[in-house]
Amino acid sequence: MDRNQHREETLRAIEAHKIFAIVRGIDAKHVRPTMDALYRGGIRLVEVTFDRNAEDSQTLEVLRILTEEYGDRLIIGAGTVTHVDQVSAIQNIGASFVVSPDTNVDVIKATRAAHMVSLPGAMTASEAVTAHNAGADFIKLFPGGLLGPEYLKALAAPLSDLKFIAVGGVDANNLAAFAKAGAVGFGIGSNLVNNTLIESNAFEDIYHNACRYTQALKLLEN
Repeated sequence: MDRNQHREETLRAIEAHKIFAIVRGIDAKHVRPTMDALYRGGIRLVEVTFDRNAEDSQTLEVLRILTEEYGDRLIIGAGTVTHVDQVSAIQNIGASFVVSPDTNVDVIKATRAAHMVSLPGAMTASEAVTAHNAGADFIKLFPGGLLGPEYLKALAAPLSDLKFIAVGGVDANNLAAFAKAGAVGFGIGSNLVNNTLIESNAFEDIYHNACRYTQALKLLEN
């Protein structure tokens, strides 16, 4: 499969599955049971975030395990991508999408040049349009929970051609409200998977969390 075809498949998968599991600071030894729990619960999109206070090597190692062992089951991407060098490293590993906390035009353009899907973070209309004009495929509204569904509704109304992903503070209780406000996807972090659960080997809890979110999504679609 060439890179353009892979990119198109990633776009379709994001629109179909909608829920991103955001995984932060996971140790390589916990990757497999965590991914197995998420997959069993119906999650198909996984974002592994970089830590700006640590070396990139740990995140890249986790991404490598995921792309090699779960690439046929999960759509794998990287988050908290803040500079172009990270984009090159992610591309070499075989990740499918790039998520940023900010509207970094250089990162967006590098992501598109690498034939990966771009999801930069934005809060204002100016940031959202700047990201879109630079080639972003989706706009990550961040912090979504703090701003709230009404903010997204007001932002999306004049920007109806943009595709917003609500991230940060989104949970099973407000997911429907964000969808109604215009979100086409949802990034879920600690409410779905977090290091307390992982390090205590509470993988069944992660599975049940995943089931709760995928069930909430099914209710929206019915």
